[in-house]
Amino acid sequence: MDDVPGSVGTSASFSLRLGQTIFSSASLLFMSLGVEFYSYTSFCYLVTIMGLAIPWSFTLAIVDGYSVLVKCPIRQPGILLIIVLGDWVLSTLILAAACSTASVVDLLIHSDGFHCPSKICCRYQISAAMAFLSWFLSMASSLFNLWLLPSL
Repeated sequence: MDDVPGSVGTSASFSLRLGQTIFSSASLLFMSLGVEFYSYTSFCYLVTIMGLAIPWSFTLAIVDGYSVLVKCPIRQPGILLIIVLGDWVLSTLILAAACSTASVVDLLIHSDGFHCPSKICCRYQISAAMAFLSWFLSMASSLFNLWLLPSL
């Protein structure tokens, strides 16, 4: 059986997971720099979801790194199914958090700047952009793993 690039246990998967961890951490960092983020539910939601995405992605990056080093990819259907389901659920939550954050930031910017100074809104925009990048990588890795699942 050929390896699907980006599936669990490959170097491409390690890169995707590392990217997810970095972008999720950056999103959380930029959102947390503003002390007013707790005033809006969508910002709190983004912080919560990024708090879930970071350990998930980092743990799977460690598993992928170990699999690449020992040259033994994970091919147990049960484990792969759990990873695929976890990725799909987390991808959906990340997309929802990124979209809600982006829409609230857009609303705050177009409300004549009264609710959001430009420096803080810029940080919130960067946080939403990092969340979208994290979602893109998470969705890519879940699609690669889903592609591999039927062949097991």
